[in-house]
Amino acid sequence: MKFLTCLLVASFFSLELLAQTDTRYTLAFPNAVHHEAQVTATFSGIKAPVLEARMARSSPGRYALHEFAKNVYTVKAEDSKGNQLKITRPNPHQWNVSGHDGTVKITYTLFGDRTDGTYASIDETHAHLNAPATFMYAQGFEQKPSFIKFELPAEKNWTIATQLKPENQPNTYSAPNFQYLMDSPVKIADMMWREWQVQDKGKTKTIRFALHHNGTAAEFDKYVEETRKIVKEGQAAFGELPDFDFGNYTFIGCYMSHAAGDGMEHRNSTILTSPRPLKTSASDNLGTVSHEFVHAWNVERIRPKNLEPFNFADANMSDALWFAEGVTNYLDDLLLCRTGALSQEDYAKTIGNSLNYFLLLPGKNSYSPVEMSIQAPFVDAARSVDPTNRLNTYVSYYNYGDVLGLALDLMLRSRYNTSLDAYMQLLWQTYGKPEKPYDLPELEQALAQLTKNEAFASEFFQKHVYGHVLPDFNDLLREAGFELRAAKPGEASLGYAPLSFSGNRATLQTGTILDSPLYKAGVENEDVLLKLAGKTLKSDQDLKSLLKKHKPGDTIELEFEQRGQRKTAKITLIENPAVEVVAIEKTGKPLTDKAKQLRNGWLSPKS
Repeated sequence: MKFLTCLLVASFFSLELLAQTDTRYTLAFPNAVHHEAQVTATFSGIKAPVLEARMARSSPGRYALHEFAKNVYTVKAEDSKGNQLKITRPNPHQWNVSGHDGTVKITYTLFGDRTDGTYASIDETHAHLNAPATFMYAQGFEQKPSFIKFELPAEKNWTIATQLKPENQPNTYSAPNFQYLMDSPVKIADMMWREWQVQDKGKTKTIRFALHHNGTAAEFDKYVEETRKIVKEGQAAFGELPDFDFGNYTFIGCYMSHAAGDGMEHRNSTILTSPRPLKTSASDNLGTVSHEFVHAWNVERIRPKNLEPFNFADANMSDALWFAEGVTNYLDDLLLCRTGALSQEDYAKTIGNSLNYFLLLPGKNSYSPVEMSIQAPFVDAARSVDPTNRLNTYVSYYNYGDVLGLALDLMLRSRYNTSLDAYMQLLWQTYGKPEKPYDLPELEQALAQLTKNEAFASEFFQKHVYGHVLPDFNDLLREAGFELRAAKPGEASLGYAPLSFSGNRATLQTGTILDSPLYKAGVENEDVLLKLAGKTLKSDQDLKSLLKKHKPGDTIELEFEQRGQRKTAKITLIENPAVEVVAIEKTGKPLTDKAKQLRNGWLSPKS
């Protein structure tokens, strides 16, 4: 989220003087075993005759509606003297309180049982709190400070991790305004802590890591060492670290078996959750660490205008998520390669995986990254029960921006002797550091400034950002000494066809991809493939064995069941569409000095 440093300083300079017009929260956990917290919110200095108290409907870093009010109940209100006040409900996420004396104390029970970056989770091991899912807020208090006190169970060795400002009272924190409060997650648990200082252009900045996990201190130390490398490479890529408010940035991790895999960026912290322990999956979890730390620049400070200010009462839509999220997706793996967490060979596989997804889906042929970005309220952890046709109409803005970031970086390196690093540094100095939100024309102008070529910048945006013309990934990768090629040449395939095998039934788990063999045969989601070339499909191995007996272009008969009706169709097999990216020298071709130099400049450490 965006907050001007001067606003923070001014707000905290005299918090106690503003105490008569603040919000004060108390959170206790007497029934944690059943996932409940008891919350008290006291609003003072109310001017309006009716206090409009609300729960958020959306959350920073998410773009869909999540309706956090559904987990709030037993709501009561009283005035400063303890008199019960009348509550009316104008809508599902609002409580109107009338008859007050300038103060309203609201108490409620919060239920939370999902450990990720969006919701709340409360049990006997922790309180894992995303602010919009936790704190009721009031109209008219947007610029008022908030104070939050946590009443911790005396028998537990719990500590508190948050980007909120610690106050002098025990377990008490504050936020200068509503936006900062809503952007500040809180983790309370028996955590391991590590802390280190980073020198950054004459300033000392503190990085902290608080982790709730069942692993050893040695595992955590090794993981923190890898995180330190990511911080250094991020600092080098953008030219400097942000000036974190209060001088700190905190990685807040929960790697427990009941956690969902997630990461969520915040201004001075990030939430990292995974069911995978460090003992077996440290390298997998590092990708989220890298992604969310890149967000400290890109999204939190280099920020699209149409996400400012964040609207907690509605879904949030932006045309720039391909850049804000997708280019961040590109940079996170690049940083891991530069730290050595990914070898160059593994990084090539990562690029191949991204291109596999992107090139497989037909949505890229119809819609631009801008149009994919504005779909976020429908896809970003959004809930719906009716099926969609996104398999044929959508490509994730994460993936779209990822492969565009790759293409742009290689274009800049091969044609203009510069890089995406330099582009991000320019955007940081122009928009991020002064916290001036950008729009897409300004991204284009910055690209023209970097390359000194307005025609190139215009063409890139018209073709690849506003349009859906594909970059030539083959030529671009070849410039860096890599080859994009078929992963399984000559292998016969039905195309993308995830099947679930049970008994003698092979059930299709998704729809079919436009123009694939199954699509042309009229096969759809939940259809059962009974026989292929006269053979019953009992297992995935049966399917593989059958396809090995054929080659692309062969026409065979398919017998399938669709909504109770038995059908037959002729299908023509295609070559397996999977691709891979490999170093050119592994194909038997020579790596030129020019390609080697470009590759080293691209993938070698910068810190």
